[in-house]
Amino acid sequence: MFTITQISSIAMIAAAGIVSLPHNTIAQTHSKEIKNIVLVHGAFADGSSYAKVIPLLQAKGLNVIAVQNPLTSFADDVAATKRAIAEMDGPVLLVGHSYGGMVISEAGKDPKVAGLLYVAALVPEEGQNVNDVNAAMPPTAVEPEFKLSADGFLSLSPKGINEFFAQDVSPRERKVIFATQVAWAASATQEKVYSPAWKTKPSWYIVAAKDGMINPDLERFKAKLIKATTLELASSHVPMVSQPDKVAAFIIRAAGKL
Repeated sequence: MFTITQISSIAMIAAAGIVSLPHNTIAQTHSKEIKNIVLVHGAFADGSSYAKVIPLLQAKGLNVIAVQNPLTSFADDVAATKRAIAEMDGPVLLVGHSYGGMVISEAGKDPKVAGLLYVAALVPEEGQNVNDVNAAMPPTAVEPEFKLSADGFLSLSPKGINEFFAQDVSPRERKVIFATQVAWAASATQEKVYSPAWKTKPSWYIVAAKDGMINPDLERFKAKLIKATTLELASSHVPMVSQPDKVAAFIIRAAGKL
């Protein structure tokens, strides 16, 4: 660890343009173990999608907030996530599932965010929106199961939930997921992310090898692109529901590395 005097000296030198600080130098100013976890859900879901993971994290003494993104616009979702980050006392590991990967790539620029963890998530490159990210690889066959309302909100059909979204969870759980899904503003797919947070912060990624929503090869490609520490699970799009123990263990591991 640096002393306060050493940190001040380094900052002055860097400001003068004499040296540039590597990302891991910044990380050394934090505790070696992050205690604050902010969980960001994806489209068609809410914070309860992490219901099985939260108690496992809390059992390890971690402070956890599951964001309730309104899914009314990308800006609204980023704002909700930033509010949750602000509530935490100290550095944060920011976790994003699915479309939540777009949200954490923007909200993760907050200085309190020490690292990012993507769960079967979309990862934007410079100036990309949801559609741009998905265009990099052949899509899955889920598209016919998207339903667009007259006021511009997307939802998933029962078949979409049962065969593409959560095919490896129990029929009872799938019925609950369908009944509680949150409609997602189609306009959110058009909003672009610039200077995504993963460019300057350490990242982790869980690949869902049996994902029916996002092409697993796209997940692998993005994980490699951002140089993320990666775990691959033989799961559907919702590993935090079907394999919560493994997801929680990976989050705990990541928090211990920051």
